[in-house]
Amino acid sequence: MKSSGLIAIALFCLFSGSTVHAQQSAAPAGSTGQCKDDSYTSTASKKGACRGHKGVKEWYAAAPAAAAAVPAPAMPMAKPATAAPATPTASAAPSAMASKKAMPAPAANAAPGGGPGMVWVNSSSKVYHCPSDKWYGKTKQGSYMTEAAAKAAGDHGSGGKTCSS
Repeated sequence: MKSSGLIAIALFCLFSGSTVHAQQSAAPAGSTGQCKDDSYTSTASKKGACRGHKGVKEWYAAAPAAAAAVPAPAMPMAKPATAAPATPTASAAPSAMASKKAMPAPAANAAPGGGPGMVWVNSSSKVYHCPSDKWYGKTKQGSYMTEAAAKAAGDHGSGGKTCSS
């Protein structure tokens, strides 16, 4: 009875090993793992390899020798034959995209105008910025006005702070 149980376990291990090999051979060249959403990755380490793809489903341990000479892309590859390869957009942060949204850098030059007693109101977010703030006069949409006028219009200070003491 014990020997038939051992034989069953041995057969299971034998067949499951060939299933993993079949999955690896179906993977695109240079793949180092498969994500839980069935996309593939070619990153060098398992940590963070399938971020945004529900985690790692299967890790193949190492890339094939031919792929080792080619640098791995920063983003996991798309599913084969079901979707076109994803191209990074200008709004996507390369690898620093953790759980927070990436904020664009402020414009190099502030909008003309402003001065003492004036705040910059971002018209899309209804947030006003003080002259000492890095976003003062540098958001895409906005205008200068007094802090009192901004408060009267329902705008609020950046980070909940006020400019006047």
